[in-house]
Amino acid sequence: MQTMTVMEASEERASKIVQAATSPFEGKVFSKDGTAIAFDRIGNGPPVILVDGALCYRGMGQSGQLAELLARHFTVFTYDRRGRGGSGDTAPYTVEREVEDIAALLSEAGGAAFVWGMSSGAVLALEAANRLSGIKKLALYEAPFIVDDSRGTQKAIGFASARRSRQIGEAMRSSSS
Repeated sequence: MQTMTVMEASEERASKIVQAATSPFEGKVFSKDGTAIAFDRIGNGPPVILVDGALCYRGMGQSGQLAELLARHFTVFTYDRRGRGGSGDTAPYTVEREVEDIAALLSEAGGAAFVWGMSSGAVLALEAANRLSGIKKLALYEAPFIVDDSRGTQKAIGFASARRSRQIGEAMRSSSS
């Protein structure tokens, strides 16, 4: 049997607490329409929800790396947007359903959280802040808004239409021409 000083025992306990705070918890919440939304929770502190872009999910994209960095100071929620990764998908697709998914995560986070969105996730985060109470602060990165007359909106409209009909590949091919 090994003996420890009080200081060594305290340091060991603190190490286990830090490890538990940085070990992800995987779970699911259910959106208003019943769709299961898969999420990871990591860290300890005020809650932050990270909203990925359209082509990302928890297993692919920058949110996982960002979550690890933020976990020292925040409880970070990363999730698979509907129709991606471990989340379900209930037709028809609407932005409102994705905002309801964020609402379910807000509830899981205790009713209030900071929200960070990247690319199309930034647009969803902004829309969620417009529709939901409980978003304390909002950070947006590379929201795909056209804010001047430097280019037409026809390709953006075509991409949105293709997304609704699940033809993302075709929209991406036509937008590069």
